[in-house]
Amino acid sequence: MTDTRSAAWDTYARSKPQRRRTNARGETTWFNWTQYADHGPGAEVLALDSGDTALDLGCGSGGNLAHLAKLGMRAVGVDLSPKQLDKARERWLDADGMELHQGDALAYLGETSTVFDAVFSVFGAVWFTDPGALLPVVHANLRPGGVFAFSQRPPVEGCYGCQASYIPRGPDVDPAIVKRWDYEPETWCSLLEDHGFSDATATVLPAPERDPRTTGTLLVRAARGDGAQSF
Repeated sequence: MTDTRSAAWDTYARSKPQRRRTNARGETTWFNWTQYADHGPGAEVLALDSGDTALDLGCGSGGNLAHLAKLGMRAVGVDLSPKQLDKARERWLDADGMELHQGDALAYLGETSTVFDAVFSVFGAVWFTDPGALLPVVHANLRPGGVFAFSQRPPVEGCYGCQASYIPRGPDVDPAIVKRWDYEPETWCSLLEDHGFSDATATVLPAPERDPRTTGTLLVRAARGDGAQSF
């Protein structure tokens, strides 16, 4: 299964360009939770301080990780796709503090001895992993008070739980199929609380007014135990 998913995400990686060299503010690194450029909150959602350690589940080509590394964090990323990680290494050669691992998010969390100050995912592995399996190991690898946050598309009304995502592979090849997990905001909050997280919030950020698309971004945030910070 892992090999099939890895090939699917390699296909996806080949279809996507590298992140822009600068954003609208002229910054060379930045954090973006949504599918829209220069939109939404940034790294402050994670409530990190310089020297903290953060884990990106499904880090892709590493843009968000590079920004955390620039801010002085130890920025750890794991991704199934070797192609995505190659793009990250090529683009962010000077990002001291960035550490990349190829593999499955569940497997990595089960093997690492690191306790993270924050775990996050931006349209990444959290969306494509059974929360019943993922949430316990995220909780186990997060320090008390540490933040767990992730973003993905909101669910289509009536289509909840495990769904199919189709990744195009070319005009003469059937699309690759990967599973994703879609829930309403209140369901995500209940799932997180059931697995020992506190202060869970789930918000749909609306699309920017200037964009012709209308689909918002679901942003979910919780903490392990006491010590959570609001945003």
